[in-house]
Amino acid sequence: MKPTLMLVDGHSMAFRAFFALPAENFSTSSGQCTNAVYGFLSMLSSLVEEEQPSHIAVAFDISRQTFRSEMFPEYKAQRAKTPEEFGGQVELIREVLSEMGIVTLDKDNYEADDVIATLATQACDEGFRTLIVTGDRDSLQLVNDDTTVLYPMRGVSNLHRFTPEAVEKKYGLTPAQYPDFAALRGDPSDNLPGVPGVGEKTATKWIVNYGSLAELIKHADDIGGKVGGNFRERIDAVELNRTLTEMIRDLDLPYGPGELELRPANAEGIAKFFDKVEFGSNLRDKVLRTLRAGDAGFAEAAPSDTATEVQVVQLSDGQLGAWLADDDASGSGDSELSAIDIDGEVMAIARLAADEDSVAHVVVLHTDELSPDDDKALGDWLADADKPKALHDAKTAMHALQAGPDYALAGVVHDTLLASYLLQPSQRSYGLSDVIQRHLDRSIDANATGQIDLLDQDGPSGERAVAVLDLVAAVTEALDEAGLYSVYADIEVPLMPVLAEMESVGIAVDVGQLENLRDEFTTKLADAEQSARDLVDQPGLNIGSPKQLQEVLFEQLDMPKTKKTKTGYSTAAKELEWLAKSSPHPFLEKVLQYREFQKMKSTVEGLLKAVGEDGRIHTTFNQVATATGRLSSTSPNLQNIPVRNDVGRAIRRAFVPGDGYATLVTADYSQIEMRVMAHLSEDEGLIEAYRKGEDLHDYVGAKVFEVPIDGVTPDLRRRVKAMSYGLAYGLSAYGLSQQLDIPAGEAKKLMDDYFTRFGGVRDYLQAVVEQARKDGYTATLYDRRRYLPELNSTNRIARENAERAALNSPIQGTAADIIKVAMLRVDDALKRGGAAADEAVRQPLKSRVLLQVHDELVVEVAKGEEDIVIELLRREMDAAIDLRVPLDISVGSGQNWDAAAH
Repeated sequence: MKPTLMLVDGHSMAFRAFFALPAENFSTSSGQCTNAVYGFLSMLSSLVEEEQPSHIAVAFDISRQTFRSEMFPEYKAQRAKTPEEFGGQVELIREVLSEMGIVTLDKDNYEADDVIATLATQACDEGFRTLIVTGDRDSLQLVNDDTTVLYPMRGVSNLHRFTPEAVEKKYGLTPAQYPDFAALRGDPSDNLPGVPGVGEKTATKWIVNYGSLAELIKHADDIGGKVGGNFRERIDAVELNRTLTEMIRDLDLPYGPGELELRPANAEGIAKFFDKVEFGSNLRDKVLRTLRAGDAGFAEAAPSDTATEVQVVQLSDGQLGAWLADDDASGSGDSELSAIDIDGEVMAIARLAADEDSVAHVVVLHTDELSPDDDKALGDWLADADKPKALHDAKTAMHALQAGPDYALAGVVHDTLLASYLLQPSQRSYGLSDVIQRHLDRSIDANATGQIDLLDQDGPSGERAVAVLDLVAAVTEALDEAGLYSVYADIEVPLMPVLAEMESVGIAVDVGQLENLRDEFTTKLADAEQSARDLVDQPGLNIGSPKQLQEVLFEQLDMPKTKKTKTGYSTAAKELEWLAKSSPHPFLEKVLQYREFQKMKSTVEGLLKAVGEDGRIHTTFNQVATATGRLSSTSPNLQNIPVRNDVGRAIRRAFVPGDGYATLVTADYSQIEMRVMAHLSEDEGLIEAYRKGEDLHDYVGAKVFEVPIDGVTPDLRRRVKAMSYGLAYGLSAYGLSQQLDIPAGEAKKLMDDYFTRFGGVRDYLQAVVEQARKDGYTATLYDRRRYLPELNSTNRIARENAERAALNSPIQGTAADIIKVAMLRVDDALKRGGAAADEAVRQPLKSRVLLQVHDELVVEVAKGEEDIVIELLRREMDAAIDLRVPLDISVGSGQNWDAAAH
């Protein structure tokens, strides 16, 4: 069988991928768009898997300046400027191709087409079967019995296979005749003019009749009519088209076809690249699986002695307690760290051997088969806070232990999930196999050759438990070097069991009230839809259908056009809100009402589905979901229920104290982010306002607009508030003008006036970005870091996004850390009790924290404990941090979440 050479037009396919996938859905946390990278790798992996090439190369353009543009300055001159979102993505593609062992080529003053044409020509002479992957139809001239063009018909996934027969079927011409045909027809994509009046049919007929363009020109006088005259007038232009269309087939290149074998892939480098661009593991695994199937081989892994050896200990019934008790392997009197891995009813416990380097002893237990003595010994040991333990994702393990064998878990001093998150807070995945590859440069298992193998599934739980021990050593050192160990040991790890308890407890709801709200929203939804139908006299209109909505808005009502999409003019919420503001119409009003009721109905239905058998909703708090350190809530999300509108407040009224509890108490930090801004900027004006107890926005408004505080109108206050918070998020003058619906010039003057009065804020905002540019990261007051490599990017969009993140992260991250510290203090105080002055005789309070919603805590308070809890909340939240300005803790209580607002 002939060897197969696959040649890919890199820029062509990268652009196809770019336009096939929405840029807004593919970007790193600091703003580098990656949609072209993702689509290109997905396409390439599928092609390699399907075609199994033995040799492969990807050719790229260097610039638009080539010998063709020198011959014809208008060549491709009509093409729009490359989208800014595309910037930097070709460099990323070339970087990962290098890690994949795939050669990339380019040639100064030539196009990728010419590189491909040269290699394809050489490949024919050397006995290869060649596949050319490109979106440029000029490559059809290269098609022959051994060369096939794979041309994308839609996106990058649907490729048409152009063989000589397929070219003739499609165009009625041989591949050799195609460039003659293209020269006559012209090529709008390359800005090559055709002959007026000569379309594809005429061009095809002429070339077929005369055999070639050269013969056609010889017989130009034989062609009658107006088109004949047009052709004769433009023969020079047609001949130039033909020259420009012809691909160069004899370039001097550093590689020949026989030197383009798939080289050994660097699995470690591929994994690090995927971390860098923040792709999930699915595509990474697909890439590696494809390379392995193609016998690409893999670069050698780190030396095998980096992994701790696993020695499984076999225990008889009744021996587990003694093994667990024998944990002073060091002889120092301190308990030895144990790593735990849980997989259903199988639990592995690993501990470093006392007398052997790089060896771990492991017991693998089937918890449903333990003897009564061993079951008790295990339960006691797991619940012993003095026995230090390490896990990966300990919070999930806590729930699994509680739900299955009903064990409590205490004494967790290391969670490698949280450690990995702190070290790289922008990753999409923190699964154990990903983290092991990320920090140990190896997989859980090594294959027989010692090469890295990311394709294997996780090994036995014993190996995973020992891997956690190795991870602890690696990440502990990395955390210490990065100055992150305090955040890890003092905030994130202690907070984990607090969150686990909050999730287990849940919050009680009035199901009947939620059902009434669902029915109410259902009725309002139907009314809004019917009103909309009546307004446009369309009884069968489905407002939820974008296509039907487009027809009514832009055809029947002839409203101003919104952003164009693949399926027509956009009916997205943002676009319709703009339309409603610029061109008010009763129909639009009803559509927006419909969408709001639909959203609220879905929210209530989601809450109803989430109610457990105990009548409570148990959300999940995510510690590793945001780059700034803020917690998020899922399944369901209890942090997105509106607090300032009637609908949101109605939903909050359904959250009530559970049986045995008297009331709910809420406590939050007032303007915490602005107080952090005042502290970080050291601006005297902001500090003075907070120390005097002034309303910040009234105070700032008075200074900026030079009016008395009582002269700050609601509109002026709104402007100042938007600007104050916007500055902390990197809001531009244009963004402020859009938000306030004022001219850009007026917004810029407003910002200038603000900075004139509050110069410390201006100086801080400038300094924090420059410092982050030098350091590569920003840090909170608790030293939590966020790494922002795109701060020095040449891609403007990525760089500006990173700059906004550099402005925001220290402020939002510090606020997130403050509320986390407050949660730890409040939880500890509730458990220590607060009814007696003498701590020795205090009894733990029954009241408990249920929710954290950004800067707010929701506490379920037992009868008789309300005053104690309110005082405790104020004291412990105030002590969470010492800023240059005082903290302000607002507290309220009531019979439901809304009534407890303040």
